[in-house]
Amino acid sequence: MPKVRITDTVLRDAHQSLIATRLRTEDMLPICERLDRVGFWSLEAWGGATFDACVRFLQEDPWERLRALHAALPNTPIQMLLRGQNLLGYRHYPDDVVHAFIERAAANGVSIFRVFDAMNDLRNLQVPIEAVKATGQHAQGTICYTTSPVHTVEQFVQQARELHTMGCDSLALKDMAGLLTPQVAAELTTAITGAVPIPLHIHSHATAGLSAICQYKAIEHGALGIDTAISAFSGGTSHAATESLVAALRDTPYDSGLDLELLQEIGFYFREVRRKYARFESEFTGLDTRVQVNQVPGGMISNLSNQLREQGALDRMDEVLAEIPRVRKELGYPPLVTPTSQIVGTQAVLNVLTGERYKTITNETRFYLQGRYGRAPGPVDEGLRRLALGGEPPIEGRPADRLAPEMARLRDEIGALARSEEDVLTYAMFPEIGRKFLQARQDGTLTPEPLELPTESAERRAAPTEFTITLHGESYHVRLTGAGHRSQAQRPFYLTVDGEPEEVLLETIAEFAPDGEGRAAAGNSGNGRPRATQPGHVSASMPGSVVDILVKPGDAVSAGQPVLITEAMKMETEVQAPVAGTIKAIHVAKGDSVTPDEALIEIE
Repeated sequence: MPKVRITDTVLRDAHQSLIATRLRTEDMLPICERLDRVGFWSLEAWGGATFDACVRFLQEDPWERLRALHAALPNTPIQMLLRGQNLLGYRHYPDDVVHAFIERAAANGVSIFRVFDAMNDLRNLQVPIEAVKATGQHAQGTICYTTSPVHTVEQFVQQARELHTMGCDSLALKDMAGLLTPQVAAELTTAITGAVPIPLHIHSHATAGLSAICQYKAIEHGALGIDTAISAFSGGTSHAATESLVAALRDTPYDSGLDLELLQEIGFYFREVRRKYARFESEFTGLDTRVQVNQVPGGMISNLSNQLREQGALDRMDEVLAEIPRVRKELGYPPLVTPTSQIVGTQAVLNVLTGERYKTITNETRFYLQGRYGRAPGPVDEGLRRLALGGEPPIEGRPADRLAPEMARLRDEIGALARSEEDVLTYAMFPEIGRKFLQARQDGTLTPEPLELPTESAERRAAPTEFTITLHGESYHVRLTGAGHRSQAQRPFYLTVDGEPEEVLLETIAEFAPDGEGRAAAGNSGNGRPRATQPGHVSASMPGSVVDILVKPGDAVSAGQPVLITEAMKMETEVQAPVAGTIKAIHVAKGDSVTPDEALIEIE
């Protein structure tokens, strides 16, 4: 038997799953020399949500990260996760963008491209795989594992055959939610390895506590590679511990040959590093067998908890987890992996927080139902499709066939802010935040979000984050765990009180208020906008930011006409006119933060 190939995910998926993708390059580079000596088959270090997090939160250039890691890991191939025709964004890109992105990724240091499609629509993998092969790098075709009435072993085997025919060098079975059981792992591995001659790798999250035994069973039945995470970033919604699997395989026919003592040194390093990111730790990243029902993958549940916290609704997580399977069924049972996990998850959040299912439908949900992401694995709820699309027919054929080339337009739009083709591609992936990032870089104002909770001032003693309070004769132990976004009016803080999670809302009392009572007048929100009290007041369904304004004062609008686009939890939503009339006033600009109680536009 050949040695088992081990890919460690600590530089990408492990921290994406456990600390919301916040690991900084400065904490990766010092350990690279030792990581490079281990002898891993590869290190997954790029792709997935890391590109987004670098630009949006860390204020790092993701291309510079890739180049730095490539230089620091001369003996170990860097692997990336590529979302097929979606690349690293949340929409399909034209073929010219796909080719340009993959060519630049290979030139900057990616050796192994794990290419998947969230729908398992292999039409969306054809061009990305061709592009990888054109660079001379390793193309790993990927099957997203899930369970539903429409997913079968026979279907997965047929997809493996098609990926082999496309020219893939290896296959990956991507169990992003930790749904595999040992019996199914053995059965599926046997079927796939018996049908195709190329190596099979198993990627399985530890959410349900089954990944290690599933991987061992898969190895026994023909899998050649597995994904693991160094122990400090293992377990829960991440992966089985690298050290544990290396120890389990030692002195067997499948011995990985990796140095366990060196791995332990690396584990101790990351144990200390992880402490720095305590504010990004999620309460929902431990072992949770509910994943066998709700199918929420590791990275999704970590980010979902952070997103709900920002909405001040962390206490409604159980409702959202119960709603996700219902939305998934109505959308035709897509596997829950980016971007479909965000589409299903955000729509479930909206269904719960607005109090009415599909009262608000995100643009991404509409695009999904239109067929812009590909073919749904199962039948879609036609009533929902009609609600979202009206009488518009769904798209037939490969979605990207409808897209015109974009690279020339993107170069013109971003102009001198782009110093390289890589900068143009950053703008292509995320136009709004990409432009802001490139502008801040030019202005010299790039500032990453803080790792620690802010203190009162450098001169004054830091505010305590753990204390005891006494109220009505009862004592409570309080620990401050985080803070949400600050607006002019209020800011949420998150605590545990005797171990139970709680939220408090700190409201600013204005020094000079129009009603003379020390607060903003009842008819205005804290930032001066009127409150949404009249039928013609347009308001957002949940806190977010304004992406675009579709009308101007004096425009005539009809009821239901989109007038604004807002973004919440990385998903865009059209805000529609509640009544017909004329636009009287607009109280927001692009980029403004908004809350549901504010009148953003007035219609008379």
